[in-house]
Formats: sequence, C-alpha cells, structure tokens
Amino acid sequence: MKENYPKKGRVILHVDMNSFFASVEMAYDASLKGKPLAIAGDEEQRRGIVVTCSYEARKYGVKTTMPVWEAKKLCPQLIVKKPNFDRYRNASQAMFEILRHYSELVEPVSIDEGYLDITESFELGTAIEIAKAIQQSLLNQLDLPCSIGIAPNKFLAKMASDMKKPLGITILRKRDIAHAIWPLPTLEMHGIGEKTAAKLLALHIHTIGDLAKASDLQLKAHLGIRGLQLKERANGIDSRQVDPDAAGENKSIGNSITLPRDISIQSKLLEILESLSISVSSRLKKKGYVTKNIAITIRYNDRKTISRGKKIINPIVEAEDIFQAAKTLFLHNWKGDPVRLLGITGQDLVDEENAYEQLNLFSYEKAAQKEPLYNAIDKIKSKYGASILQKGSDLQKGTKKTKL
Repeated sequence: MKENYPKKGRVILHVDMNSFFASVEMAYDASLKGKPLAIAGDEEQRRGIVVTCSYEARKYGVKTTMPVWEAKKLCPQLIVKKPNFDRYRNASQAMFEILRHYSELVEPVSIDEGYLDITESFELGTAIEIAKAIQQSLLNQLDLPCSIGIAPNKFLAKMASDMKKPLGITILRKRDIAHAIWPLPTLEMHGIGEKTAAKLLALHIHTIGDLAKASDLQLKAHLGIRGLQLKERANGIDSRQVDPDAAGENKSIGNSITLPRDISIQSKLLEILESLSISVSSRLKKKGYVTKNIAITIRYNDRKTISRGKKIINPIVEAEDIFQAAKTLFLHNWKGDPVRLLGITGQDLVDEENAYEQLNLFSYEKAAQKEPLYNAIDKIKSKYGASILQKGSDLQKGTKKTKL
C-alpha cells in the first residue's frame, strides 16, 4: 500500500465527532435516536442555552447558543437534556483510544476532535480505507458518528472535515483549493473569527481567495505576522506537525515573585496568585499564545520547593481562568506553612490562531455556571419587555436602558 502514499509529503486526518454531546446521549439511550434533542441547562425549567443539538433538531432551525425558550418555539417537540460531563469525558477517552489503534501520532484538539498522521500507517490500507475503518469503528464500538477530512496538512484536513456532516469523508488536495476553498467567505476559514473577518473586510478581502492573493505589506500592516500566516493557510500551506503531546517546543510563559517576608495567610497568598495570573495572561496575549497546562511553584521559608501542574481540557488565556486553575492547585497542595515564593506558568502553549473557538465541554461548564443569571434575565424581560436590558457596550452609544 506504500505506493498509494506520498513519497515526501504527509497524510493527515482530522476526525470531528458529529453533535458529540447529543450523540453520546443517543448512544446511552437509544429511545432518543431520530428525535430532536438539545443539550442545555435546567431541564425542568427548559431555560438556559443550547450547547449542542441533534441534526433532527437542526432541521427546525435550532442552533448552538440559542436560548432554550427560542428553540422550543421553533421545535415544540424538542427534548432537552441536562449535560452529563462524566459521560462525555468517558466517551472522549474511548474515542481517542480507538484513534490510536490506527496511528501513534494522534493529537487531541478538544474533547470531540483530533488529528492523526497516518503517513506510516500504509500497511492498514489507503487513506480513504483507514478513514472508513475509523468511522465504522466509532459507530460499531461507541455508536458515535463522525466526519473525517483527509489532506496533506492539518489546516486542509480541518477544512475538509467541515465539508460533509454528518458521517462525511472528504479528501482535500492542494490542487482542490482554488475551487473548493477560495470561493468561501473568510469567516468560514479555520482560524478566522468575526473580529479578524471584519478587519479583512475593511481591506476589501471578502473571500479566502482574496486573502490568498492579498498584499503581504497590507496584511502585515493591519494584522502583523498573523496576517501572513493566514495568507499561507489560504494558499494551503501549513507545516505544523501532528503532536501527540501538543506541547509545541515545550514553550512556557510564567511569572513568579519572591515575597518580602514569609506569608502564611491564605487570603494574602491568593491575592498574590491573582496578581500573577493577570501578569501571565497579559504576556500570553502579547505573544499570541493560549495555554493548555497551568503549573504553580511554591517555595517555603526552608527553601523547600514544589511544582504542580494541571492539564486544561481546552486552551485558556484569560486571567480569571488562569487564576481559578492556579487557585485549585494551590489549595490542594499548600499545607499551611509560610511561603517565601509563588509562581504561575502557562505550559503546553498553542498559537492563538490554532486554538479553536467552539462551545465545548470546558466553555459549556463555564456557561452553565451562569444559568441563574440567564434565568433572571428571562424573568425580567418577560415582565418588562425584551428591551429593558442592554449590554454595557451598547449603553455607551447613548441608550438609557438598565445596565447589565
């Protein structure tokens, strides 16, 4: 089979599970199959936001991040289930175990997607045969559907997996770029969010094809080095390797402080950790990274030093998220002895452009914590009208509504 593989290039797969949370619930309870299903908070009250939904629900216009009350209007028969985080984590672990049967080079990206480099897996068949085998194994063993992209690099594999859902397999070669990718709007390009798309639009760059042919000077002036990187991607160029450890070059960004005196008051130590979190967050943003692993360093007055790390399911960069991870580590490992030095380090760094913005397990758990706020908003709006509450940013435009 080796003759079916490139002599110099790579063969990369991107495996993307279809409606993962909803699919896991259907695999657990077969009676849900074929029915419109949404995963959201507060099942009893039918409130909150839709984190994901089945394809049957999508036919009615139900979408991710849509308020449940709105989804129920579009689809009165919609079944709303609370999330089961342990169930999703277990399914994710089982999914990646299956992927590792086909290659040692498996890079998890999030709870429900990852890359495989199958260049050396030629004994298992052609790329399309391996993709079909993976898809079938996930269905047979876990009852979970997925879409798979096959390409010579990670960027094109990711773009390919998005092209056919559910249960699609798409091959995307560099010679296909001009007709398959270039006509798409820039917002549909992996790595480009709404803010970047707006900046490109201001430069009269509407499509991925426009970006591929844009001026280097213009892109660098408005987007910096990232503009040139995006242009490379638009032209199908991506030299990133599939990294099982997802740690790049073991890059890290951290900050520590030697205290002027020994401190054993917990509240004071947490204040210092919070300040360090702000510093680390600022440095990560400046360098264009997000972190997938938070580590803390504690040095006691007897010079004994300990370091403890915590892997993050999905990349973080905000000071609040860094502080919460560091705080958990600190409280679990500090025994109350006087501290002379504290430090926080972001490890397993990922370029911000390669970190996926998606509503996944990590971001949903954060959103779920805000359920009481969403419920209060719903009640106020139902009593006084939808326009009674407005975001603070809108107030700056001259409106006089209650600030939220």
